[in-house]
Amino acid sequence: MVLAGAWRVGLRSWKSANTLSTVLPRNFSGDSTTTARSRWQRYLRGTGYVGLGACVVYGVDRQFNASAIGRNLRALWACAIITADYKLNFTAEMSDKIPELHERVANIMYNLFTSNGGLYIKIGMASLAGQAIGANAAFLPRPMQLKFASLFDDAPQIPHSDILSVFASEFGRPPSGPDGMFEYFDENAVASASIAQVHKARMWPGPGEAEGEGQWVAVKVQKPAVAKQMEWDLGAYRIVMWLFEKGFDLPSYFIVDFISDHLRRELDFEMEAESAQRTATYVAADPRLSKTVYIPRVFPALTTKRVLTAEWIDGTRLSDRDGILRLVGDLPGAAVPLRGGTRAIMEPMVELFSAQMFLWGWVHCDPHPGNVIIRPHPAAPRRPQLVLLDHGLYVQLSEEFRRDWCKVWEGLLAGEWGTVDGVTRKWGVAMPDLFASAVLMRPVRLGRGRPQLEAQEGGKSLDEMTNYERSVMMKAKLKGFLTETDRMPKALIFLMRNMRMVQGNNKALNSPVNRIKITGFSASRALAGGMPHAGARTRLHEYYHYLFFRVVMFGLDVAFTIARTRQWMWRVLGLGREGLGFEDEIERSMRGIAKTTFGMDVGADAFDG
Repeated sequence: MVLAGAWRVGLRSWKSANTLSTVLPRNFSGDSTTTARSRWQRYLRGTGYVGLGACVVYGVDRQFNASAIGRNLRALWACAIITADYKLNFTAEMSDKIPELHERVANIMYNLFTSNGGLYIKIGMASLAGQAIGANAAFLPRPMQLKFASLFDDAPQIPHSDILSVFASEFGRPPSGPDGMFEYFDENAVASASIAQVHKARMWPGPGEAEGEGQWVAVKVQKPAVAKQMEWDLGAYRIVMWLFEKGFDLPSYFIVDFISDHLRRELDFEMEAESAQRTATYVAADPRLSKTVYIPRVFPALTTKRVLTAEWIDGTRLSDRDGILRLVGDLPGAAVPLRGGTRAIMEPMVELFSAQMFLWGWVHCDPHPGNVIIRPHPAAPRRPQLVLLDHGLYVQLSEEFRRDWCKVWEGLLAGEWGTVDGVTRKWGVAMPDLFASAVLMRPVRLGRGRPQLEAQEGGKSLDEMTNYERSVMMKAKLKGFLTETDRMPKALIFLMRNMRMVQGNNKALNSPVNRIKITGFSASRALAGGMPHAGARTRLHEYYHYLFFRVVMFGLDVAFTIARTRQWMWRVLGLGREGLGFEDEIERSMRGIAKTTFGMDVGADAFDG
C-alpha cells in the first residue's frame, strides 16, 4: 500500500509538471522558438479573419449595395490625401511647387468623380458651380480649370438585363414583346449619362392605327445602382464638404442641403414629367416663345419614378456645332437651309431662359448644349425650332427673390448702383463689384470713388508676389466675398450656372446675339409689367425707369454692332479671327479682372459654363 501510495503521488507530480509547462510562459520553459511560431500563427490567423471579413463586406456591398460603401471610402480617402497634401506642401517655403500641388489635387478629384460616376458627376459639377457663386471653374487654380473642362455627364450604358429588372419592378412587364409595354424597344441606348440612359421605342398602335404606326418615343430609364447609392453618396458629400470648410476655412458647407435636395428630386422621374408639363404650359402661354420653342410631350401612363416616356424628337443637338452651321447654311450640306441663321437659334434660347428667370420664376438649371435640339419648325419648315430636353433639375424662385434678381439686372445696365449695392448686400455679398462682374460677365465698378478692385498684398504688385502669396490673397478675397452665407439665396448657384451655359452656347456659335441686351430687356419688362395691382404712381415710376433703361441700352447695342462688324470683316478678309465675337471680347475683359483682382491665370474657355 505504501508503494501504491508513492506511485500515485509520483503520478500526480508528473502530471502537475506537465501542466505547469503548458501554463507557464514559453520563455520560462525555455521554448522561445515555439513561442515565436505561436505568436505569428495568431497574427496570421487574425489577419486572415480581417481579410475574410473585408472580402465578405466587399462582396455584399458590391452585390446588394451597388458598391456604395466602397465608393464612399474611396471619396474619404481622396479627401484625406488632398487635405494632407495641402497641409504639408502649401507653405511659403514650397511656393515654387504650388502649381504641381494643384495639378496633383486636380488629378485626384477628376479620377474620383469619373471612377465613382453616378451622382458624383452631378455633385462635382454642382459643387464646383457653388464654390465661386457663378464663376464655375474660372476661380479654380489653372490645372483644375483644364481638368474639369473635360468633366462631362456621360457613362457607359448598363446591360439589358438591368433594364428588364427596372421594367419588371415598375410595370410588372418587359419593355417589349407580346406582353411588353411597347411594340418595339431598342435594347441599345441612344444616350447614357450618370443616372439614366435613353432608349428609342415605338408605342402600341392606337385606335385607327395599323401595326407599326404607333408613336415613336424616348424612354428614359434610371440605372438601378443610383437609388442604392444616392443616400450613401450624399452622406459622403456632406462629410467631405464639412471637412473642406473646416480644413481650408472657406465657406462651402452652406450649399450642401440645397444641392442634395435638388439632386434627390432629379431622381424622381414623375416629378420631372410634371416639370416638363409645367414648362410646356408656360411656353404655350407666351405669344413669342410658343412660335419658336417646343417642350416634348410626356406620357404619364408610361411614366413612373424610375421610367419616363416622352415624345421622340428628331433634330440636331446644339452640341453638334458643325451640324447646326450646316442646318442654317453657314456650312455646306443642307438641302434647304433654315432661315435666320444662328441668330434665329440663339435669340429664342436667350429669351426662353430670361423668361424663366424674370417672368416665371421657374428655371431649368441644366441647359447644356446636349439638352437642346434644333429642328425645322413643323408648321414652318424654313424656320428653326428650339426643343428643350431633360427637365429633371429646376429651381423655383420666391417672388421676393425674382423681383430682386430683376432689379439687379436692370440696375447694372441702367447704372443704378445704389439698387445693385443694396440688393447684393441684402444677400450677404460683401463685394458687390465682383458679383456684378460675374453676373454680366464683364467688368463692373459700382459708381465712382469706390475702392479699386486691384489686388495688393503688403505693398507688392501681383508680379512681385510668390505663388504662395497670391494663393493666400485669393483665399482671403474669396472668403470675404460671402460674409453671411445664411442670407444668400441658394438659387443663385443654379441661376449663375444656367447663365454660364447659355453664354457658352452663344459663344460657340460665334456670338450671333447680344445676350446681355436680351436678358436685360426681359428683366426690365418683368419689373415694369409685373405689378398689375400696384398704384399708378409706382407703375409710372417703373415705366419711367424702363424708358430710361432703353436709352442706356443703346450704348450696349453700339458695342455689339462694332464687335459683329469686326468679326465679319476678319472673316471676309480671311485673317483667321472668325471666333472673336462679342462674348469673346467680354471674356477677355473678365480674364483681366480675374488677373488684377485675384492674381489668377484664367483660361480662354473657363467661362463657358
